[in-house]
Amino acid sequence: MNAEPLYDKLLGVLRTRLERGSFELAGLAMGGAWIAERLAQDLSLQHYGIINVAFHRDDYAEKGMTALRTASTMSTHLPFDVNGAHIILIDDVLFTGRTVRAALNELFDFGRPAQVELMVLADRGNRELPVVANFVGENIEVPDHQILVLEKDNAGKFSFQLEERAE
Repeated sequence: MNAEPLYDKLLGVLRTRLERGSFELAGLAMGGAWIAERLAQDLSLQHYGIINVAFHRDDYAEKGMTALRTASTMSTHLPFDVNGAHIILIDDVLFTGRTVRAALNELFDFGRPAQVELMVLADRGNRELPVVANFVGENIEVPDHQILVLEKDNAGKFSFQLEERAE
């Protein structure tokens, strides 16, 4: 599934949002960080942040080495002062809300932002926590036994693939 139209929609929203004032971008590792990097480039922003949620996940024990590998390949890096900042947190897919909860925990380890807004390419619904995105590329229904995986090609273009959920 081509995710480029969803990306273009979010880019347009941020262009309009930028007219109202500045903000910082922080993408969740991996997919959200890819999106944040490209948005920062397309909006000519000086920088963007990366948030790795590996150590704040409530399923850390189950993820084990996978979480450690993610943390070592794309660690949290916030090149701005979090205190008092207006931050747009970016992720590829919003589903249960647990990853966003973990991202907020990681973010608050670095300070207290004035405001945090959430932007996602795809919202699957079926929340387990009271988390709602401020900006959504598209609401997408996916069977519970599958996951929506963001991929980036060599040209930096985005697409979604459906994969079977590991039990």
